[in-house]
Amino acid sequence: MLDCQWLQQLHTFGLLSGAFRPVEQVCVLRAYMRQRAMLVQYSAQHIQHMQKALHQMNVKLDKVLSDITGMTGMAIVEAILDGERDPLKLAKLRHTRCRNDEATIAKALQGSWRDEHLFTLRQAVALYKIYHQQIAECDRQIEAHLESFATKSEPSLPPQPSKGSPVRNNQLRFQAREPLHRILGVDLTRIDGIDAHTALKILSEIGTDMNRWPTVKHFTSWLGLCPGNKRSGGKNLSGRTRPCANRAAAALRMAASSLHRSKTAMGAYLRRMKTRLGAPKAITATAHRLARLLYLILKHGWDYVDPGQNWYEHQYQDRILKSLTRKASQLGYQLVPTHPS
Repeated sequence: MLDCQWLQQLHTFGLLSGAFRPVEQVCVLRAYMRQRAMLVQYSAQHIQHMQKALHQMNVKLDKVLSDITGMTGMAIVEAILDGERDPLKLAKLRHTRCRNDEATIAKALQGSWRDEHLFTLRQAVALYKIYHQQIAECDRQIEAHLESFATKSEPSLPPQPSKGSPVRNNQLRFQAREPLHRILGVDLTRIDGIDAHTALKILSEIGTDMNRWPTVKHFTSWLGLCPGNKRSGGKNLSGRTRPCANRAAAALRMAASSLHRSKTAMGAYLRRMKTRLGAPKAITATAHRLARLLYLILKHGWDYVDPGQNWYEHQYQDRILKSLTRKASQLGYQLVPTHPS
């Protein structure tokens, strides 16, 4: 029997469940978001081409700037393409928020200005700008498509506090927080690590109907974030998560990786898991926790409130104390608290 015949027979007996596919409206949004991600990936390749052309001219601009496509970097690159060769004049284009001073930047701009490398740099800059024009057009299409979704809640959001993070070139060109709140009925940006762009990625992959997954365990299993259950002979052989190319899971992992220095309960959880399991497994565990929280919020319409880092550490100490007390009682001992002198 062929595999397709066997699958058809299992399906006729009701032993196979259909694969998840969101509604058509969400599929359109998913196509736009995936197209945008592809454009961002292509534009990043031309940033590498710009860096290669500069290195071939012995210009180490990326050593003194964190991002050569920022305000300082693009101003210097544009001046180089316009014919400016004096390192001191190029260094004066430095933005006031740049960490390195003009003398340090000028030392990195003493290169050999060969025509073939300048031609390569000019084409890389032109292609980088073209892709960002396409990204801006894609953002306008996404913003227009979000207006077609049904309204669950009127947007009455308080202003979002600034986190002090710099503005990135690949961020959305429109404010997606209010449309997402109108569509979902909850504000996902209140969850630590999830911004409007991440929430929009997740929405485009999972949709708005959480009833497609019976329980939260089904949801985390579909994401590929739950622990594995490889068993043989009644023994657990491995608990590793299965390999999965789920884009929503990748977005949650990126959100979890941004919490290493967060003074929140989720950040404290990530740091505790990092000391036990290492960074990669800790990020997966935190992403699993974010997925569970996301499922409950979207299904029940809850508003997330961060309990804080101190609350989490206090709860963790209480769990350890109860466990030690129970083990001591089983061995016939009793824990006695000691007070510092």
